[in-house]
Amino acid sequence: MPDLSERLLKLKEMFNSKFGSTPKFYVRAPGRVNIIGEHIDYCGYSVIPMAVEQDMLIAVEPVKTHTLQLANTDPLYLDFSTTANNICIDKTKPLWHNYFLCGFKGIQEHFGLSKLPGMNCLVDGNIPPSSGLSSSSALVCCAGLVTLTVLGLRLSKVELAEICAKSERYIGTEGGGMDQSISFLAEEGTAKLIEFSPLRATNVKLPSGAVFVIANSCVEMNKAATSHFNVRVMECRLAAKVLAKHKGLQWDNVLRLEEVQSKLGISLEEMLLVTEDGLHPEPYSREEICRCLGISLEKLRTQILTPNTQDELTFKLYQRAKHVYSEAARVLQFKQVCEDAPDNAVQLLGELMNQSHRSCRDMYECSCPELDQLVDICRKFGAKGSRLTGAGWGGCTVSLVPTDMLSSFLASVHEAYYQGNTSCLAREKHSLFATKPGGGALVFREA
Repeated sequence: MPDLSERLLKLKEMFNSKFGSTPKFYVRAPGRVNIIGEHIDYCGYSVIPMAVEQDMLIAVEPVKTHTLQLANTDPLYLDFSTTANNICIDKTKPLWHNYFLCGFKGIQEHFGLSKLPGMNCLVDGNIPPSSGLSSSSALVCCAGLVTLTVLGLRLSKVELAEICAKSERYIGTEGGGMDQSISFLAEEGTAKLIEFSPLRATNVKLPSGAVFVIANSCVEMNKAATSHFNVRVMECRLAAKVLAKHKGLQWDNVLRLEEVQSKLGISLEEMLLVTEDGLHPEPYSREEICRCLGISLEKLRTQILTPNTQDELTFKLYQRAKHVYSEAARVLQFKQVCEDAPDNAVQLLGELMNQSHRSCRDMYECSCPELDQLVDICRKFGAKGSRLTGAGWGGCTVSLVPTDMLSSFLASVHEAYYQGNTSCLAREKHSLFATKPGGGALVFREA
């Protein structure tokens, strides 16, 4: 992978040939790998991600017109131009430039600005798209920081992360904020426990003697283009409401499974017992949910379901709640093992990752055959733990591999999964790599 200074110089040259001028500054925002804590950030629970070294990089020149001109170093992504004062984001088309517009609009709305300066931007990314390493959120974060810098305004990293998490919803993705938080709050050399409400980040020192390896299944999953992701968000919301009602709580305003736990004041282990008691494994029809909550079908459709989940006929509440509460407990156990640093830490952390994958596969149903095959291969060739990372339904696995086994592990996984796999050949060098925790988003003044 070319180093940052090489990429910046190349970007400067391409910018000059594209726009006939020189960038005034550059912004970088990293992708991330979620080590443990899958699909629980939007339920209110903590997660443990780390930034990867791959990132989004944008060269920027503010201009006196009110035109926003976006170009991409990858010819697959077409140029886009619009007025900076009337940003429209088409939720039906998750085109690359819409993610930039999310970050731009988020800053604009936060400060209540009507007239914004224009800018020329050239975007370069080396995070594989739709791989579960958060290329889209990195672009939203990059755009937010670009806009803030052009305006000459200041915000804390936490404020920026919260604005960018909220603004990605303009494209229809109901995420929880992990991706944007780690993009801004990451520090080199450490993973982070990211907690929400209020947003805060704590260092998690990973054990020495092992590295994390990313392996891309080469099955692409675009969160904004598919309904799976938003249906899971809604199933968790409905589970929270039904459990709250079951326990005699005021359920109307409950949106997250974590709220039920905090209102009851009980442990995650006890919440798993409440789930067994209050929900059944068979899917719930819309009519049954209405009966449980004592509401009309019309109220369910118009006041609870989102436009992209209104046509769903059944919802699996028990399985989703069971995954969320058990995964939230695994995050806390993972952090504890890292803090205690016992001799068998790598083994213990690996087992937690393996449990996480089983739960994602069986309870949350967000895996796919290729991911399951890749996880099995990684474990077979020496990973102490391996799991899907990111939204799932494709994308990447993350594996915990003893350092002394790394080279044989990479060679064996390459041979078993990638050799002869035609869908992976074009991007093989980006498909299998060891990574260490990288730093967060930055502004550069000079290339």
